[in-house]
Amino acid sequence: MNRLKKVVFGGILFCLCSLGIFSQQITKFAVVDTSRVYTAYYRNTAPIRNYESKRADFQKEIDKQTDELKKMQTQKLEYEKNGNTAASLRLEDEIRKKTEFVTEYSNAKNIELETLRTNLQSSDAFYQKLYDTLAKIAESEGYSMILSLQQNNGILWYSPAVDITDMVITALGL
Repeated sequence: MNRLKKVVFGGILFCLCSLGIFSQQITKFAVVDTSRVYTAYYRNTAPIRNYESKRADFQKEIDKQTDELKKMQTQKLEYEKNGNTAASLRLEDEIRKKTEFVTEYSNAKNIELETLRTNLQSSDAFYQKLYDTLAKIAESEGYSMILSLQQNNGILWYSPAVDITDMVITALGL
């Protein structure tokens, strides 16, 4: 009986010790908004100014083309109001062609801008510095894993308390 008590006591002690060990292995996660870090990193660089300039030029051209289409629509309505069917039909064809042009132009420019943005964001120098900074923060703060909010296929919810974006931006000296 005494031996049974020792075995039971030893088992209970082992379980309690095991719980203490396992409770210390809690995984600590963090998230980073890499888009915000990227924006802070490149905010005043020539490639970003070039990208922003191209984007503004593109928008200006789209606005100009849209205004021309509105004027053509107004002119078409005037032709219809005055009974000038031939001119109205001719202008309707021009409006259709211009609309197709603006759509194609917009699609091409969006692809161009997206490619430029992707190239900027995939800069090896930027990501190497980002990963080095993330590693230092993870080690110093005890994080087991840091997830990017941009690749959030598996992130359904997160607490703002685990968002270390501002810490990363500060650590990068931005």
